[in-house]
Amino acid sequence: MLGEVKINDNQKNIYEEMGYWGKKTLIDYWNECVEKHGNREYIVDDIGNRYTYKEVDEKAGAIASYFVEIGIKPLDVISFQLPVWSEFIFLTVACMKLGAIINPIGMCYNSEEVWKLLNQTESKLYICPTLYHNTNYEEVISSIKKNAKKLETIILVDKLKEKKGDYNVLSEILLKYSPLKYNINVDSNDIAAVLYTSGTCGGTKGVMLTHNNIIFSESNFNNELKLTKEDIIFMPAPLNHGTGFHHGIIAPMLLGAKVVLQSKFKSKEAINLMNSEKCTYSMGSTPFIYDILKVMEQENVRLNSLKFYLCGGAMILRDMIRKAYEYGIKLCEVYGATESVPHVFVRPDEAIELMGCTSGQAMKGVEVRIVDEHRKEVPAGTIGEEASRGPNVFVGYINDKTSTYKALDDDGWFYSGDFCVMDESGNITVVGRKKDIIIRGGENLNSNDISSYIAKFPAIQDQAVIGMPDERLGERICAYVVLKEGIESLDLNRILKYMEEKKVPKRYWPERLEIIKEIPRTDSGKVKKNILLEDLKIRMKMQEELV
Repeated sequence: MLGEVKINDNQKNIYEEMGYWGKKTLIDYWNECVEKHGNREYIVDDIGNRYTYKEVDEKAGAIASYFVEIGIKPLDVISFQLPVWSEFIFLTVACMKLGAIINPIGMCYNSEEVWKLLNQTESKLYICPTLYHNTNYEEVISSIKKNAKKLETIILVDKLKEKKGDYNVLSEILLKYSPLKYNINVDSNDIAAVLYTSGTCGGTKGVMLTHNNIIFSESNFNNELKLTKEDIIFMPAPLNHGTGFHHGIIAPMLLGAKVVLQSKFKSKEAINLMNSEKCTYSMGSTPFIYDILKVMEQENVRLNSLKFYLCGGAMILRDMIRKAYEYGIKLCEVYGATESVPHVFVRPDEAIELMGCTSGQAMKGVEVRIVDEHRKEVPAGTIGEEASRGPNVFVGYINDKTSTYKALDDDGWFYSGDFCVMDESGNITVVGRKKDIIIRGGENLNSNDISSYIAKFPAIQDQAVIGMPDERLGERICAYVVLKEGIESLDLNRILKYMEEKKVPKRYWPERLEIIKEIPRTDSGKVKKNILLEDLKIRMKMQEELV
């Protein structure tokens, strides 16, 4: 059982009257696309595979036949943990054909996390690679399968290593089974996918999205960006997140357009791939485009066909927007959450005019408001929590009623936990997540603002700012930094002197500096601040013991 699905009846009626929600499901749209655009390329990946819509349909149909044979039924949850591989999309379409619930799991989740997620979703089927990124997933799933109470079948994808055990492998299924001759229909308000949140503040939740949620989101996304079947998206982001799943898989499919996949992001290779495939746009977290622009500058290369890049997950500095525009790329900020997949964004035509001052306006059909701690709307220009309501907003967290009722009210409003400001024109500016606010001596300080100053220090390659527990002030400012190659050391005083020279307000000056090799991030590029906080507690404890 999925737990309660929370849909406001009044809003449902409005969405149906407005034509935002209809009767068709994802498989209906897929079938129409195959019929119209069957010979057009749908997937190109970075290892040389190319698949048309018809070819993907045949492969997904063969997988669906196997699923039927092992007893998969409509609304059963199918979980899979795969990199940015073409097989990810085959499985997604196969689930659509049976009305099964698509549950992709991020590659970042470890064995204990995986079996807990499998239990939460009550998955009967799990698919993973034999090997990926030095992890033997066959050994991992073998060691934990006894803990997954409903798990009946395991399938391996043996691209990088032959299997050792007696599990079925996807390549053999594709050879053995013929495409399913029929599709199983479900209701458009049934759950189509369960996507897990990034868990940057600790914990992760399974976001339930209906067919109507996803179809509305991506149809309007395509319309607002004026995309057509001739557009080609470059997608290096993980396909289990809203960015990769919604915008990398579903959005192109609704148009008959093409997606170019890169399994492991490397900036030089990304540039070459985008140029060779004539990609017209891309979307991902800020570090992706930062690295791409850096290579373009260093090696004097250009992206010949890319018109715009949609950027989310972290703030975008104006200098980056300006630099991108010098190379002919409009860098557009987007804002949203897995629960309300990017519903606010800067349209490409506005990118230069707004120049990083805002995340833009809401998508047509989506309401946004800023509220106080009592969830009462505040006037324009006032900081408060961002809330959104619309046909795209999720319908609950799987088997987690408490979290559902905390985030999603009875009127259909999702409360994001983000501090934002809305201006008179409806433009949203993100101040930061509640967890991004450092409360130092009663003063609220936005860690993202502090990060923007520290990021400009010449010796720093990457950085993150968190609140450091303090008995007197509640919290102080701690900066974690990664040094540029060739730089061996850095002390706090050098940063403070730099900030003084740049006339940065003293309240933003860091009070502790920790140098590490890598900032921990989610697959989508967000900083895992919970990991940094745990690391800081250990360091502080060790320091106390030495005194």
